[in-house]
Amino acid sequence: MQPTVTAFFDKATSTVSYLVADPATGRAAIVDAVLDYDEAAGRTATGSFEAIAAAVDGAGLAVDWILETHVHADHLSAAQAARTRFGAPVVIGQHVTAVQRHFGAVFDVEPGFVADGRQFDRLVADGEQLSLGHIPIVVLHVPGHTPACVAYLVGDALFVGDALFMPDYGTARCDFPGGDARMLYRSIRRMLALDPATRMFVGHDYAPGGRPHAWETTVAAQRASNVHVHDGVAEDDFVAMREARDARLALPRLILPSVQVNIRAGHLPPPAANGTAYLKIPLNRL
Repeated sequence: MQPTVTAFFDKATSTVSYLVADPATGRAAIVDAVLDYDEAAGRTATGSFEAIAAAVDGAGLAVDWILETHVHADHLSAAQAARTRFGAPVVIGQHVTAVQRHFGAVFDVEPGFVADGRQFDRLVADGEQLSLGHIPIVVLHVPGHTPACVAYLVGDALFVGDALFMPDYGTARCDFPGGDARMLYRSIRRMLALDPATRMFVGHDYAPGGRPHAWETTVAAQRASNVHVHDGVAEDDFVAMREARDARLALPRLILPSVQVNIRAGHLPPPAANGTAYLKIPLNRL
C-alpha cells in the first residue's frame, strides 16, 4: 500500500505537483499540475506539465486520475493539458461549487457558466474512495483554507494541498472567501490523527531561512514540530494566531488569473468574438 511519489517543484509559484503511482500495476495519478503563465505577455505554456508527462511516459505509467486539492489562488491549473494528453478525468471536492458561486460573481462570468461543478469530470465527497491500481485513494474534506479543500490519502501517502506546509513553515492562510481558521484547525487535527508514519506531501514550499526546498514530511513530524499546530496548541490559540497573521498578508500575486481559470477546471475563459480569450481584472473588489 505504498505508492511511488515523484515531486515536481515549480520555482515561479513555489508549487509542488506530484506523480503518484502503484508500482505493482503502473496506474498513476497527477496531483495539482501547474500551467505556466507569463504575466507580462498574458501567455500560457505547458513546460511544467511536460516534465510530468515525460516522467509518465518514461516510466510506462497509465494515468487514471487528475487530482485537484482545491481551487488554487497562486497558480493556474494544468488539469486540461493533463486531461488532453492522458484522457483521465479531472477530480475535485464537491464543495467547489461554493467557490464557483462566489468568484463567478466577482468576475461576472459568461452567462453559460454554471456553478455546479460540471466543468470538472468528477466531484468527490468526504470518505469517498477511488482506486489507483491495487491502492485505494481516500478523499478527506479538509476545509479552512477554502471551503472546498480536500486531501487525498493514497495508501500511506497523504497529499494535503495547502492546508499544511512543512513543519518549519506552518499552515495555510484562511482569509479567502469561505475560509475559516477554526475549521482549518479541526481539519488539521483530523489529518494528524492518522498513523504517525503516514507520509505527508505539501502543496507549496517557501524554504524559510534559505534551507533547501522540501515537500515530504510525516504525521509524526508535524505533530512534534509544526510551528503553528504541533501537539499542545489549543484551538483558540491557533485561531488567534492565524487570524492575526492573515490580516498582514498581501494577496497572492496570481490570484486574479488563477481563480478565473481554476474555477473552470483549468479551462481558459471562452474566447470573444475575435477569437481571443481574455482574463478580467475586477477593480477595487478584492
